[in-house]
Amino acid sequence: MENINDEVFHGLLLALAGFLFSMFFTPIYTHFAYKYKFWKKQKQTTVDGKDLPIMTKLHAHKFKRVFPTMAGLVGVIAVTATTWIFNLDRGQTWLPLVGFLGGAFVGAIDDAINIFGSGRGAAGLRGPVKFFLISAVGLILGWFFAFKLGWTDILVPFVGDFTIGGVWVMLIFAFAVVATSNAVNITDGLDGLSGGLAMMAYGAYGVIALFQGNLMLFGFCLTVVGWLLSYIWFNVPPARFMMGDTGSFALGAGLGVVSMMTNSFLLLPIIGLPFVVETSSSLIQLISKKFFHKKVFISAPLHHHLEAKGWGEAKIVMRFWIVAGVCAILGIFIAATGGAI
Repeated sequence: MENINDEVFHGLLLALAGFLFSMFFTPIYTHFAYKYKFWKKQKQTTVDGKDLPIMTKLHAHKFKRVFPTMAGLVGVIAVTATTWIFNLDRGQTWLPLVGFLGGAFVGAIDDAINIFGSGRGAAGLRGPVKFFLISAVGLILGWFFAFKLGWTDILVPFVGDFTIGGVWVMLIFAFAVVATSNAVNITDGLDGLSGGLAMMAYGAYGVIALFQGNLMLFGFCLTVVGWLLSYIWFNVPPARFMMGDTGSFALGAGLGVVSMMTNSFLLLPIIGLPFVVETSSSLIQLISKKFFHKKVFISAPLHHHLEAKGWGEAKIVMRFWIVAGVCAILGIFIAATGGAI
């Protein structure tokens, strides 16, 4: 018990370090972001090329003032510095850190094009290009996970481990990275929303890692939680800046890697249920419009639909946070009773 207490204390110190690094770097980022005008260009069309009159109207007040994007750079620096200095381990934290950085790299390209680009392509990377890049990150890391670290099993809660072979593990790993990256990115649409949801998910996986004995992975998860606490401090309405794709893709890719490292991939849809719902609402809207020429939601993803229904932004964000907290507890419970811990 004393050893566990020591490791929990070490993890909490890493969370504090992530928080303090972020609080230190945020004013530096803010200075340069406002000085060099890291303004985000408002998205004008959907993925199928249609106009966005409803969302444009809902968020018109935000674009009457200018505030920067790409604030995920702060988290990338804080998490990387904390992990590299205090918590780097080939077996537990190297892979999630590289996944985190790989997602951040893809997102940073997208943000840079959005901020500094001009013309019709200035909204960011084209969807297929972004998908290819994040898929490449997932496949490379999945190959390392399966064939260098030797993972060939996947856990089905309440049933047990199934040996599926390295190739399938690699593909599932890549899917986890791609799906979670895009899900967090889609959810990043209201002040503090994706940050709070990601904090709950990383916290849940941190607890799972702790009770598995993956103590450095536990520390990595808490480091990310520390950054997100700092981010939310500045991002509650009215937001001082936006996370951007740099942050959302880093968070999503890292979370996908952590789910595989804890052999809890099948718990990801439960722990990350708000992300699943948000992504599903966008997919349903897209399919319905394309094949049936009808909209299921007033605006997608779901948080925009609720906005259009008259829900206040703070109400949506806080209720999503509550749901995410319940899902995190449920995921930990299933992990404890289903064989993951």
